[in-house]
Amino acid sequence: MTTQGGTAFAGTREAWLAETREPALEPDLPICDPHHHLWDRRGGHRYMLPDLVADCAEGHRIESTVFIECRSFYRAAGPVAMRPIGETEFVNGAAAMSASGAYGGTRACAGIVGHADLRLGAAVEDVLAAHVAAGNGRFRGIRHSASWDASDAIHDNHTGSPGDVYSDPNFREGFGRLAAHGLTFEAWLYHPQLQEVADLAAAFPDQPIVLNHVGGPLGAGPYAGRRDAVVADWKAGIERVVAHPNVHVKLGGLGMKICGFDFHERPRAPSSEDLAAAWRPFIETAIEAFGPDRAMFESNFPVDKESCGYANLWNAFKRIAAGASAEEKAALFHDTATRFYRLA
Repeated sequence: MTTQGGTAFAGTREAWLAETREPALEPDLPICDPHHHLWDRRGGHRYMLPDLVADCAEGHRIESTVFIECRSFYRAAGPVAMRPIGETEFVNGAAAMSASGAYGGTRACAGIVGHADLRLGAAVEDVLAAHVAAGNGRFRGIRHSASWDASDAIHDNHTGSPGDVYSDPNFREGFGRLAAHGLTFEAWLYHPQLQEVADLAAAFPDQPIVLNHVGGPLGAGPYAGRRDAVVADWKAGIERVVAHPNVHVKLGGLGMKICGFDFHERPRAPSSEDLAAAWRPFIETAIEAFGPDRAMFESNFPVDKESCGYANLWNAFKRIAAGASAEEKAALFHDTATRFYRLA
């Protein structure tokens, strides 16, 4: 199982994905993919620039992308707080490679979102400044994940943060430093935690925040087989978050195993019709709540690649948005993301 860049992300099966790969619907529709990762890890977990380029070349018009932090290539030495700067240095190199045109027309990693431990409070100022410098004009924001659940079946965030970290006074002191650098904030947590985002947005009404992965509706562990209850709880949380106009939402991330759709267990990879039917209740509800000017489709690759291929994923989004106007489609697939991340 290989890709252009080497061994694929271990959660994918390339031959399995290829069996149901579809031609792109509306291939001329411009897309900014505002959420993907790059990494090269032990055990064959590899998704680098050539792998992303190969996915982007599956027929859709991917004009630009935004890299989101994932603990890639942290510095091995030096102050712990500064080690995430290594990730920004690495991604800025990939962005420069893409900007040369040698990898095609997609401008990969045109925006970069990194990690800083906002629990440092005022001391995070130096970390933020270092990220901005390392990004060479591409650095756009910080993600400090808070995803947490009491069940061992649900994996917690990779920052080691408690589920209520967004309420921590030290975190909020650090959070308050983002504005001075013109940085956005990525909120990643699960649907039972959505009140945390609502409270944070209320406390900092001028700080741009984007809710990752439609607010993290869970469908595994104790949430398996309880889809109606999850939808009801998730929708109530979304209604509390959407009341704050400084919050945007990313439409995607539902291919993760914790969402409980179990596409990865099927003998054949799902078609775009399969994906659209499963994801529509969450995505349509989020679009109706936030509106196209506060919502953006995302791939969440390579994480969602464990459930579906890149071409089919964007086809599914296009099927869900089929009834939207040309202006609404432009916003959902491109304009909202490029405006939020200030991409040229």
